[in-house]
Parts: sequence; C-alpha cells; structure tokens
Amino acid sequence: MKIIIKNKKLDKIISDDKTLIRTIGFELAKKVRKRCNEMKASRNFKDYLDIGIGDPHPLVGNLDDLFGIKLNDNVRLIVEPLSDNLDDESLKNCEEVNLKGVADYHGEKCEWIIP
Repeated sequence: MKIIIKNKKLDKIISDDKTLIRTIGFELAKKVRKRCNEMKASRNFKDYLDIGIGDPHPLVGNLDDLFGIKLNDNVRLIVEPLSDNLDDESLKNCEEVNLKGVADYHGEKCEWIIP
C-alpha cells in the first residue's frame, strides 16, 4: 500500500527523521515509522484493518471517514483511505492512504500534535 501526504507542512516533518523526533519525541517518531512501514507492507487498506496492528478503527464526528491507528495510550496516527466508500469491497481496492497527522482525540477535543 502507498502512503501519500497531501499537507506540505506535514510531509516536511514526516519526511525528515530529525524534524520528526524534534516535533514529537523519539518514542512517538519510532512508532510513526513502524506503523507506516506496516501499512506499506499491506496489499490494501482492508488487509491492514484485518491484521489489526495498531488497533485501526474508524473515527466519528468531525473526523468521520478517517481512521485512527494507535501509537500509544492516547496518541493516534490519523489516515484517510483514498477510496470512494468505506465498505469492505472498496477498502480491498484501496491501495493508497493520505496521512493526515498525529492527534490525541480523547476527551472532549481533538488536539493535533502534528501538523
């Protein structure tokens, strides 16, 4: 599967290890790299969901149509499957995701850590 980043600021942070570590710390940066590599190793987004690494789950509210992937207890990698629909068949054909950022959406607000 391919990961794209449409946000230029986020792309600049994610693309450079030193900047990523400076922005979110070594442990979270290591987890971001790990989760991205796991997604890249999947054939499609449905396969990634079925494997369940990082407890990927659909989000609701203002994050509808996005998925959260666990980095630690509260922080999630937020991705958008680039698919017409989110049904199983569409996600089987989804070979690209847009990385939206890293956020803590627990509680009553969504706090974006990056971008």
